[in-house]
Amino acid sequence: MKIKKEEINKYINTPFFVVFIGIIILIKTLFFYNNTIAINEPIDMNTFLGTVSFIVVIVSIVDILPNRSRMITILIIDLLLSILLFADNIYYSFSNNVLSVAQIDNLQYGGEIMKTLPSLLEFKQILYFLDLIIISLLLICRVVKIQKVNEKQKILYIFKGVYALIAVLIFCFISWDYIDQGTKIQYNKDEQIRKSTILGYHISDFINEANISKKAVYKNYDDFKKEYDNFKSDLEEDYGEIKYDFKELAKDKNIILVQLESIQEFVVDAKINEKEITPNFNKFLKENIEFTNMHMQSYTTTADSEHTVTTSTYPLENGMSFAKYYTNDYDDIFKMYHDNNYFTSYMHGNYPYFWNRGNVYGRMAIDKNEFKDDFSDLSENINGDLSDELLYIGAVDKLKEYKKPFFAEIVSASSHTPFILEGLQDRSKVNIDVGKYKGTYFGNYLEAVNYADYAFGVFIDKLKQEGLYDDSVILIYGDHNGLTMYDEELLDYLKQENPNLTDVDIKLAFTRVACGLKIPGVEHVKIEKMINKLDVKPTLAYLSGIQDGVSLGTNMFGSKNYVCLNNERIITDKYYFDRNWYDIQTGNMLDESNVTEKTKKELIKYENEMKKILDLSMSVTLNNLLQRK
Repeated sequence: MKIKKEEINKYINTPFFVVFIGIIILIKTLFFYNNTIAINEPIDMNTFLGTVSFIVVIVSIVDILPNRSRMITILIIDLLLSILLFADNIYYSFSNNVLSVAQIDNLQYGGEIMKTLPSLLEFKQILYFLDLIIISLLLICRVVKIQKVNEKQKILYIFKGVYALIAVLIFCFISWDYIDQGTKIQYNKDEQIRKSTILGYHISDFINEANISKKAVYKNYDDFKKEYDNFKSDLEEDYGEIKYDFKELAKDKNIILVQLESIQEFVVDAKINEKEITPNFNKFLKENIEFTNMHMQSYTTTADSEHTVTTSTYPLENGMSFAKYYTNDYDDIFKMYHDNNYFTSYMHGNYPYFWNRGNVYGRMAIDKNEFKDDFSDLSENINGDLSDELLYIGAVDKLKEYKKPFFAEIVSASSHTPFILEGLQDRSKVNIDVGKYKGTYFGNYLEAVNYADYAFGVFIDKLKQEGLYDDSVILIYGDHNGLTMYDEELLDYLKQENPNLTDVDIKLAFTRVACGLKIPGVEHVKIEKMINKLDVKPTLAYLSGIQDGVSLGTNMFGSKNYVCLNNERIITDKYYFDRNWYDIQTGNMLDESNVTEKTKKELIKYENEMKKILDLSMSVTLNNLLQRK
């Protein structure tokens, strides 16, 4: 044992140990890529070489240091990078996004993801820390000792310093090129990581955040308005045809928006063990207008969905539009209705400080903000929020007292992650048997959705009892995904209906949310065209016969046949864009040699329009271009 200890210590106390740790860091980083941006595809060679260059720089710099400092420094770097990769991996599983310094203001809401953390942990993630655990045990057991350097070794530092300086200069030049590539990509984080590596991404992320105001393409209102008017004119020319003539059918009617927490479209009309998961949603959709292809506007939060519906602009980084830019002015939906003599209201079963809603909605033209303490019955709370049932009952009690017509937005919360329905007093209100999925994240999700559906049924019944249902326009929509994109039980469930499920199918199921619209006098219509949250405001303006302000969406009853997300994904009825174009029917990358010139021009047009709308939206927010004159 003594010989082994000496051999181990001899090796560990040489510069080669730093190289060994560098290789371990490389392996961890490749493991990260395989669990995030390259989960279903090979790692780009550009990403691999860039990662190697960053690690060579780290190793070269650390190797200059004296022995004790060298050992401590490389282990600290290993620990910090391991924590960073682990945190990025966890967050990516949660939102298909990596962490950003822009989210620093969101730390106050960290409890939201902490509740979800246990369901995101996987045993394989121990690999991020396995080497550190082993080395720590060796140090504790004194198998390994960090030795001081002797005088003869100090002479070598001059030569090592020259070598390291040359290596650092070469690889810093290469690494900076990767960082620079990352700073040039504004919207697609996956592509930013591919171009600059995860290490370069976090450096370019700091640079981008420091220069964020310079990222806005349009610096003043006049430049923006000119481009906006041209863009909207082009959209009208290309997609102005109205497929369903419902103009002004909602004139002087009450308008009720219901944002459904985490309700994805795949649960609609779906069954588990021969029982409908969402019988009340299904009934509502079958009696009214059913949209089968509403896609969320971003891979992010409830607050971002609210922002997009309210302003018809894209959100910035996760929750930033609420947290950081809440003092901005928009041509928002509340202003639109308030200026047309509607009584306006916003309702949520949480406190006004949560996601800064008190400040956000306090600045808007809202006659009545109704938060948790404004409801009379607070006897049941689920995961900290007023239960959907009590929220809906209290909401109708308030609606019947409002001046008519009114515009009201109601935000539900009971089907929020982690879906455990903590606080639900009567579990019989969950009336499905999830079978083999019991106790899993997916099984919990189905049960939470089933309860949310039960509460929605209570809401509709009470609206009818109070005489509000028949004369009201009601729009319901899911805010965002509830499940991670590659949840194993979800994929198992989806494959029961579609054994040939492709990666494109999985990505579309992730972004597609439930959506339905009731217009008095209109019977069931099923609309399969692509829409998203930006389209809500201009659609309601069209239905109500009132003038819309600045909106980057289009009429949901028009002929626009694609949507884009704020991370540069595009979805059409036939094709899906994620760096490359894919055929939705086959899931295969599009072979341009088999595509007509007309289709090629159409796809290029989609990409150009996506870039334009994202530039317009970002400029509105970053420079507050719609500020009151």
